Amino acid sequence: MDAIAVITPVWTHFDVAKAALKNGKHVFVEKPFTSSVAQAEELINLAEQKNLKIMVDHTFLITAAVIKIRKLLDEGILGKLYYYDSTRVNLGLFQHDCNVIWDLAPHDLSIMNHLLHENAEAISATGQTHLNGHEDIAFITAYFPEKMIAHINVNWLSPVKIRTTLIGGEKRMLVWNDLEADEKLKIYDKGVEMNGNGHAKQGLYDLLVSYRSGDMWAPRVEQAEALKVELKYFVDCVRMSQTPINDGFAGLRVVQLLEAADRSLKERGKTVTL
Repeated sequence: MDAIAVITPVWTHFDVAKAALKNGKHVFVEKPFTSSVAQAEELINLAEQKNLKIMVDHTFLITAAVIKIRKLLDEGILGKLYYYDSTRVNLGLFQHDCNVIWDLAPHDLSIMNHLLHENAEAISATGQTHLNGHEDIAFITAYFPEKMIAHINVNWLSPVKIRTTLIGGEKRMLVWNDLEADEKLKIYDKGVEMNGNGHAKQGLYDLLVSYRSGDMWAPRVEQAEALKVELKYFVDCVRMSQTPINDGFAGLRVVQLLEAADRSLKERGKTVTL
């Protein structure tokens, strides 16, 4: 099996991956896939012409935690989804060729795309530059069909490292803390329900809203070295001629969101339709 791993600055991904594909090599590309949608589309087309595989290093898609979350969502454990809220912050490491969105958000956007059953319809982003000419703090909001909303907070200037995702549904809510050693996932049987019982004199709030608070449980999540598992998966996909879940198209979808978020960021939060 002939393959090349492209683990270089993002602005070099396109040229290095293109050269590898032209020379008949399968490619494993660090996130984000490319610097633009046009570059991603060209690499995908080239790989198809050459019958070669592309895998983008969206490592989290291969982890036991994301696999478990996907299974829970597919089974409808959380019910109709209301929101997806992710925080990925720490102090540094500052990049000199891209802003915090292109550095940290690819992880969250790839996970979001993989877990949710619908594609985002629009996106907006705000942020600010403080130190090196690139935005070091940013907030991304993605809008989905049926009032589903996603929010992603990325930050190079946090005094603490946080890797937490909340997914809220009609039936239950999920918290994923990737820094937890043992109980990375917790499912809360909590929710808010609207009802028409009661008397008007009680007031509109009491009349319509009731809260449900049940048990919390932590599903078992296997421990494994994510990159090792991902590379084995890449080798297996190449050998068995299978399409990886984090293929070029998955990488393209993330780059589309990154481009839209970057455009919105430059226009102070203007909503960009996808």
